[in-house]
Amino acid sequence: MKIHYWSPFFSNIATIQAVVRSANSLIEYGKNINYEVSIINAIGEWDEYKDIINKKINIINLNKFNFLKIIPKGGYLKSRFSYILIFFLSFFKLKRLIQNDKPDYLIIHLITSLPIFLSIFQQKTKIILRISGLPKINFIRKIFWKLFSRKIYKVTCPTKATYDYLKESKIFSDDKLLILKDPIIDMKKFLIFSKSKVDEKFSNKKIITGIGRLTKQKNFELLIRFFKNIEKDFPEFILIILGEGEEKEKLQKLINSLNIQKKAFLLGYEKNVYKFLLNSQYFILTSLWEDPGFVLVEAAISNSTIISSNCPNGPYEIIKNDNFLFCNNDKNDLLQKFINLEKNTSKNSIFSQKTDVKKRVKDFTKFNHYKNLIKILI
Repeated sequence: MKIHYWSPFFSNIATIQAVVRSANSLIEYGKNINYEVSIINAIGEWDEYKDIINKKINIINLNKFNFLKIIPKGGYLKSRFSYILIFFLSFFKLKRLIQNDKPDYLIIHLITSLPIFLSIFQQKTKIILRISGLPKINFIRKIFWKLFSRKIYKVTCPTKATYDYLKESKIFSDDKLLILKDPIIDMKKFLIFSKSKVDEKFSNKKIITGIGRLTKQKNFELLIRFFKNIEKDFPEFILIILGEGEEKEKLQKLINSLNIQKKAFLLGYEKNVYKFLLNSQYFILTSLWEDPGFVLVEAAISNSTIISSNCPNGPYEIIKNDNFLFCNNDKNDLLQKFINLEKNTSKNSIFSQKTDVKKRVKDFTKFNHYKNLIKILI
């Protein structure tokens, strides 16, 4: 069975791990089945990630030149331009690849319109389209999806919220829609990474951790301002934010202007987030939207006490307890939830919440993803 993955990207996003772990799972757990798995490298985006991709997976290079190094990044307009650029750079080469390779399945995550359109040239290939979040279904997108819905074999959604949203839109027939949790947790990697320790200068501190790309979506400005409000009443806490992004300079200036640079740290991208999560008193998610929030699942498996914004689309499905959820983009509500947990909530209540959340994230393991994926690959 021949399976191709298509997922071009411009920055270090969580989808990268989802694609790699999904592809790797077919090789690792499907040893008795003859899976021939490939990842399509459209513009050189996968060049830096070959070390985490199973050696039995074929990397198909559409272009010899690494266009990722020169395409515009950051911001809405630049990303739109880059999408169009990838469309034209890949159009004929991807068309030829699909016609010549004749994969049984094409699993697509990002920049979905191109492979969907090209499916008209290949009758055999079944398209599995992953849709996350609550995408704006404008007139053009609705017509496009409706027009090509017959060519789409299945539409997978990582959360029930996305599933319900698409079902209500009636663009795809009910038999095409299903929930397929992302393979966020790799238990082997978790057991290895969990043995690492944080830097000694943080080891005796109470840590509040935030993790993610430093972008508007992740809303780290709110987290920093929240920390400023608690630092005098809770002097034992420090704030650690892990991640890179276009707002890094802006956030560092904010930390400096609030005079909390000795307690709030932007540590950049960290390959092993577990060593911080396992040593944190709190993990706080301030995102304006998620689906479901990869780091939220990683925090849950790490036994962190999670406080999350009740943003669209995903956190509530994991947390399901209003004592640990604050109103989206509401700093005062976050402050109230934190103070209540610190001063008024029993350890038994917090332990019970951690146990419940851990149970809910078990579906996000790589093995569970594989078991549900192969039910689709018939």
